[in-house]
Amino acid sequence: MASPLSAAAVLTALRAEGVTVVEVGNWRTHNRNTKGAWGPVNGSIVHHTVTKGTASSVAIVRDGYAALPGPLCHGMIAKSGAVHMVGWGRTNHAGGGDPGVLTQVIAESYGTRPTAPSKGNSNGVDGNSRFYGWECENLGDGKDPWPAAQYDAIVRVQAALCRAHGWTAKSVIGHLEWSSDKVDPRGFSMVQLRSDVDERLAHPASWSPGTPTPTTPPKETPMALTDADVKKVADAVVERILSADRFSAPKDAADYSDDPKSPRHYWTGRSVFADLVTRVRRIDKTLAALTKEK
Repeated sequence: MASPLSAAAVLTALRAEGVTVVEVGNWRTHNRNTKGAWGPVNGSIVHHTVTKGTASSVAIVRDGYAALPGPLCHGMIAKSGAVHMVGWGRTNHAGGGDPGVLTQVIAESYGTRPTAPSKGNSNGVDGNSRFYGWECENLGDGKDPWPAAQYDAIVRVQAALCRAHGWTAKSVIGHLEWSSDKVDPRGFSMVQLRSDVDERLAHPASWSPGTPTPTTPPKETPMALTDADVKKVADAVVERILSADRFSAPKDAADYSDDPKSPRHYWTGRSVFADLVTRVRRIDKTLAALTKEK
């Protein structure tokens, strides 16, 4: 069980998941909280609107009708993939449903789908207090297509809620899985939807299908160097220094040659070292001679 997200928190979660959000009027305070409880929440229910056209669909789910006042959901997912937020709090979307299904959703204990509901709107337990609700623009006749952008948005919305609450995709059900007298959503499988939600949850919220997930490079295991290893490294460093790229030798070098074609016209690191040794020896001989003269 969990406390419902605040309006600000759900906006943050949806946008982090890459959802395009449209805020409709006073949606943050538009609800049915005076008619019953709101929370604790245990999951999210997906519906279809049985309407055509985004504007008219938004209007009906926001305002409702005489027999069923609005809001009729928290957000309406349009065919374009935009999510129109129409209410927050208790909404008239789930109605009555099977208490056994509620138990399975709370525990996330079912297999690929919950047990078929045996209770419905007239004799079931209150679902409006326990579930977020999302109407999706579709005629619900099994023929009206579900555009890729819309389906992707449905997946992202459900993943955003699951990620925010620490749920798995088993906290997401269709209205037909909640109530014995409902058939929505029609046109796609809730089993597949949950699989796609779980796939999103295995990646960062910013992930899109077809893009690789950033991974952390494995840490290198430190290895102690043996004396032999140290000697090899030292020898390699010295050799690299001694065989460095050649450059013009100083004219006072003992073996200097004016001929540019002569190897004695150039020095390498080895030449510098050899010359240094020669000069040190000369200095040493000179100092020894001066000491004898005294």
